[in-house]
Amino acid sequence: MSGDLTIKLNKTASSRLPGVELKNIPFGKVFTDHMLVADYIDGKWQNVEITSYQPLTFDPSLAAIHYGQSIFEGIKAYVNANGEAVIFRPLDNFARFNQSAVRMQMPEVPEEIFMDGMKQLITIDKNWIPTMENHSLYIRPFMFATDTFIGVRPSATYKFMIILSPTGPYYGKPMRIAVEETYTRAAPGGVGQAKNAGNYGGSLKPAEDARLNGYDQVLWTDAFEHKWLQEVGTMNVFFVFKNAVVTPSLEEGTILDGVTRRSAIVVLREMGLNVEERRISIDELIDAYKKGDLIEAFGTGTAATISLIKELGYKGEHLVFNPENNQVSKELNERLTAIRLGEVADNHGWIVRL
Repeated sequence: MSGDLTIKLNKTASSRLPGVELKNIPFGKVFTDHMLVADYIDGKWQNVEITSYQPLTFDPSLAAIHYGQSIFEGIKAYVNANGEAVIFRPLDNFARFNQSAVRMQMPEVPEEIFMDGMKQLITIDKNWIPTMENHSLYIRPFMFATDTFIGVRPSATYKFMIILSPTGPYYGKPMRIAVEETYTRAAPGGVGQAKNAGNYGGSLKPAEDARLNGYDQVLWTDAFEHKWLQEVGTMNVFFVFKNAVVTPSLEEGTILDGVTRRSAIVVLREMGLNVEERRISIDELIDAYKKGDLIEAFGTGTAATISLIKELGYKGEHLVFNPENNQVSKELNERLTAIRLGEVADNHGWIVRL
């Protein structure tokens, strides 16, 4: 596709925004007036359009339904201190999206469709961005196979879309996390690093089992020993020890390379802390906790941002934290928020302005 991309615009006749209360709006339940759509047909991307948010129609034999070729990303836009609409690190999500596409044998999306389309879409619906504290506009790019054919092979056609959703805080309070002992999210050689729909579909039963036992989410462990820690269901995880902050390593390909995780590592090091990306087991956590060396636990993610963990449960052991005393995660959250909102200089080039 050439660099002079023209996106067809079909705006809605009447905005739904006047009837929407944006304060404390729940995550992922309300969507803006418009969406971006593009089709991959005959080996090229075409039919790029911003149109009114509306249902899709599809054939019952749609390949994505039967064989799971479906990937997505999560990005956020904010209104900064100067009243400008800004997006946090979308180029990182663009790169990760195409990495997922390669792993799932899907076509890569050109930057001009992903980035320029996103910018144009948000510009049209920028009044939907909430301005309240801990609120944002959640951006969901996704792609799925559209062949109408029953047979195990990569689709020849795909649809790429971006939809927008204003949202308040994802987790309103510190979480209780169950360390998973039975089920597996990902194994080496699998698709753990790809942000594909199947990873999340497979997580639903373990997460529901955890909720029935009074927990909010699960912390995944490795497929072989169920002791090496990976990530929480909706976010990466960090542990604050007296002498270091540790987050599980990406080396085995079983953990999503979170954009907020990357940001947190940079900012934590700017805070003067020793950050280690390495294998870490639940046994090490329990031992450090009993010695008083484990101080905090928290998660990072685009939807969740910085989420506090107040308890980890594993085989009758309960590691309980007092989030009110969390100095590291509190300062980390304040620093990241200040960068997103333009209250301090963006020295890393993370902010994209419209």
